[in-house]
Amino acid sequence: MLEIFKNISILSNFGKKSGTLLGVDISTTAVKILQLSPSGNSYKVDNYIIRPLPANSVVEKSISDIDAVGDCIAQALSILKPSLKDAAIAVAGSAVITKTIEMNSALSDSEMENQIIVEADQYIPYPLDEVSIDFERQKMSERSPDMVEVLLAACRRETVDERVTVLELGGLTAKVVDIEAYAIERAYTLLEEQVASKEEQTTAIIDIGSAMTTINVILAGKTIYTREQVFGGSQLLEEVQRRFGLSAAEAGNAMKRGGLPEEYDSEILAPFKEAVTQQVSQTLQFFFSSSHYNEVDHVLLAGGVAAIEGLADQVQENLATPVRVANPFANLVISSKINKTMLMHDAPSLLIACGLAMRGEY
Repeated sequence: MLEIFKNISILSNFGKKSGTLLGVDISTTAVKILQLSPSGNSYKVDNYIIRPLPANSVVEKSISDIDAVGDCIAQALSILKPSLKDAAIAVAGSAVITKTIEMNSALSDSEMENQIIVEADQYIPYPLDEVSIDFERQKMSERSPDMVEVLLAACRRETVDERVTVLELGGLTAKVVDIEAYAIERAYTLLEEQVASKEEQTTAIIDIGSAMTTINVILAGKTIYTREQVFGGSQLLEEVQRRFGLSAAEAGNAMKRGGLPEEYDSEILAPFKEAVTQQVSQTLQFFFSSSHYNEVDHVLLAGGVAAIEGLADQVQENLATPVRVANPFANLVISSKINKTMLMHDAPSLLIACGLAMRGEY
């Protein structure tokens, strides 16, 4: 491919897959690295690590301190000691412009590439030398038998380069720069059994991180809607810090392992769970108001907040819709070196890392 197309690869079946890759997810508060390997018709979880980031090194999914993030990756690798150095990383959906266009199906990939370059200013509101672009053939056009739908994705080059650079600073090589929504879509193939999804059913994956909440609605294995909102678990952490005079690290450990005063459950956690329930309902309403759907068949909660005990049941009661906590590893082989209890707790926050690690040969 030409220079401007080399940086961003999207979708699980785009082009030739490189070999097994480390999935590296950079969230607002942590670096998450996951290594999978093929195991029969599925995967084995070889190892993973979640390493906290310095405060404000990533702000709303934008890297603001490249050196700090690169150093965090290096520290994580020194502990993880992975058997490979090639990695897949992702940019947020809000940083990407996607558009489906129709092109002559007889064109080769190279010819499509040349035509997209010539016509790029019709689809992309940025100078061509400032963006990384990629495309993938989709289904044949329903309007013309000679045309094929082509998914075009464009991202500012600086956003892609930031992620490539932090991997290099950490000692890794970026083989794939993906899009978070497509990483989640790929990981969903490991979640379908949990929702017993039929082809015509919709599943909303609501990922509640530290600062951002993202919804991805999937129908027949494909993402039909995605949206990001500013809301996350940092509100709970900050309230625990303020109320009990703890540092961020102390508050995080106490919330995970227990030991907070009695009033934590009733005066802090319960109101937060109610706020999350309202946020999930509001997030779904945005989807309903912008589509012809007025309900979803299943909801999967992901992100660190999803692990809060009783939250899924509370959301289900509010929505009157089946709600489960996303666990892409439920049916996978787990390496003996991994603490399975910790992995099950961390699983909802590893969805993007899992989808990225699945960009390997299998």
